[in-house]
Amino acid sequence: MRSRGFTLLEMTVVMTIIGLTFALAAPRFSSMRDGASVRAAVSDAGALFSLARQTAITRRTLIAVVVDTGAGILEVRARGQRVTRRTLRTAYGIVLGSNRDSTVYDPRGLGYGLSNMTLTVRRGSIVDTLTISRLGRVR
Repeated sequence: MRSRGFTLLEMTVVMTIIGLTFALAAPRFSSMRDGASVRAAVSDAGALFSLARQTAITRRTLIAVVVDTGAGILEVRARGQRVTRRTLRTAYGIVLGSNRDSTVYDPRGLGYGLSNMTLTVRRGSIVDTLTISRLGRVR
């Protein structure tokens, strides 16, 4: 007389194989999540710099993009008033780094300053860099 079902040994072997497979795949999922967060944050920051440049041209005034690396915040200001603000650290769980604390666009869309601005976005082992030129180009 045979009963249908699985033995305890068979279920233990299957659960062990599933556990090992998950243990090998879990770090890969973490890396994929970090990469997606970094790419999204860089895209968001690039869009913010483009918005600031277009706003400077449209309003024919100076527009500043202020970077707070400690809090992970990018803020666009016109004449001391906030136009928009992005809290990248809380939104994407990233860490920001920058070689300058702000960039200012003139009414022609050109950036003030002697050098390009470099914004570094990091989460886990994934790092990406956004470069903003004096001419206003974002790469």
